Amino acid sequence: MKIERLTFCIGAEVSGVNIGDAARDASLFAEVKALLLKHRVLFFRDQRISREEHVAFASRFGKLEDHPVAGSDPDHPGLVQIYRSEEKNPYENNYHTDGLWRAAPSMGAVLRCIECPEVGGDTIWVNMVEAYRQLPDDIKKRIEGLRAKSSIEHSFGAAMGLEERRKLAAQNPEVEHPVVRTHPETGEKVLYVGSFTTHFVNYHTVDNVRYGLDKTPGASLLLNYLQSQASIPEYQVRFRWKPNSVAVWDNRSTQHYAVMDYWPAPRKMERAGIEGDRPY
Repeated sequence: MKIERLTFCIGAEVSGVNIGDAARDASLFAEVKALLLKHRVLFFRDQRISREEHVAFASRFGKLEDHPVAGSDPDHPGLVQIYRSEEKNPYENNYHTDGLWRAAPSMGAVLRCIECPEVGGDTIWVNMVEAYRQLPDDIKKRIEGLRAKSSIEHSFGAAMGLEERRKLAAQNPEVEHPVVRTHPETGEKVLYVGSFTTHFVNYHTVDNVRYGLDKTPGASLLLNYLQSQASIPEYQVRFRWKPNSVAVWDNRSTQHYAVMDYWPAPRKMERAGIEGDRPY
């Protein structure tokens, strides 16, 4: 096994390993998982694996989850087919944590490239532990204990008709998470707001509000500032896809952004998302 770091902050390319083998070998999988906790996102090239092996490897991390909008391959539950070939779809090109709109957001994911354009369609991952660590001390103090709501309705639901959107919201009601979560395995503090985050729920206090209307601009400006931290290049790694490339990421400590600069060229990906825990 060879590990090559891609940036100072996040990401490593692993060679000499087939993830199909890691799905069958407990000790090899343990090595891969340890690398994931260290580098937050791992990249593997030339992974000529079957869908069964893809699902088996991801299942090593935990139970796989379905998606209420994208849906799964009927023959491989939990394997979401993200096929972009017929129309322009701008709903991935934002910095986000998968499933932040869930009570227990995704632990991580295993994403494999089936087909990609000759150029374009890269994905960016961001180290949100570093994003929190680099915040000014006064901002850390302001967001300590702060909580925020997240929702699928204002993202995926925004492209739907009224009744369909209301149905999606009813089936997936908004959830509340800490603005700064603790990673359950490393104990690190993580800045935990993204594009699914809509508003703070406990910002309106005597200390924060001088007059009644201050709570709205004050809270929204702070949320915008926190969300903008994911766009800082020093916290990022950018990966150029090739067919049979695989990315594995820790969704608890990262955000990602699918760059949509390739349409009308096709881009076909398959993702196995892994169930996570309730943030604290």
